[in-house]
Amino acid sequence: MASTACFIIVSRNDIPIYEAEVGSALKKEEAVQQHQFILHAALDIVQDIAWTTSAMFLKAIDRFNDLVVSVYVTAGHTRLMLLHDSRNEDGIKSFFQEVHELYIKILLNPLYLPGSRITSSHFNTKVRALARKYM
Repeated sequence: MASTACFIIVSRNDIPIYEAEVGSALKKEEAVQQHQFILHAALDIVQDIAWTTSAMFLKAIDRFNDLVVSVYVTAGHTRLMLLHDSRNEDGIKSFFQEVHELYIKILLNPLYLPGSRITSSHFNTKVRALARKYM
């Protein structure tokens, strides 16, 4: 079964710093843009929920047809957002935790300017491998 997943990292200033289509289903350009739109529309919900809970992993904060938006909010208010059709909550939580570790490693790089786009091919490869592993 092909899965649909779109992953995005949004900085505390609501600027996307990393985007990837990580699902195995074939996508048209329209679907990619629709996925980005759904994730950006969910930012307001994330902002409201993030201030009312101390949990970092916000399970299913929004739905669109059969797609679900799950979010992981870091201590620095960076949002890791995933649009998916999977029902594997434990796998998604593990995916977020491991991507958060990768993101911290990027932040520790003295050549990376916080808030700028993540262009590392190593980071991209690791995120895609984690998506295959957990979804």
